Amino acid sequence: MPESLFKKRVIAVVRAIPYGRVASYGQVALLCGAPRASREVGWVLNRLEKEIEVPWWRVLNNKGEITIKGSTFSADFQRKLLQSENIVVSDDFLLSMHDYRWIPTGDEMKQFELPSDYLKTVNEKLRNY
Repeated sequence: MPESLFKKRVIAVVRAIPYGRVASYGQVALLCGAPRASREVGWVLNRLEKEIEVPWWRVLNNKGEITIKGSTFSADFQRKLLQSENIVVSDDFLLSMHDYRWIPTGDEMKQFELPSDYLKTVNEKLRNY
């Protein structure tokens, strides 16, 4: 997938994460159609973070841990943004993915224009979270 298309997909998925919900880097990659590109999702978001209209702070690792690195923003800043959305984040930068993970509905997933056979894989994966 060309880098510019991947970037557009990452932005679309991250913008779709509702207020008060989070997703993992791997989940964003999966919804972009590139299930093994979680690290690349982080790189895209790191380069976009100055564009505050993209809610990059809603994306964490799969354990629910803030692992922001090499950024102009700190883990504490990300925690404050999440807390402003009523997400409980501990002093050691952890939150409950079980409580806050966004699982998109079928209608929400249509906007990502994924092939129907791939959507079956996505649905199975999301059910296992």
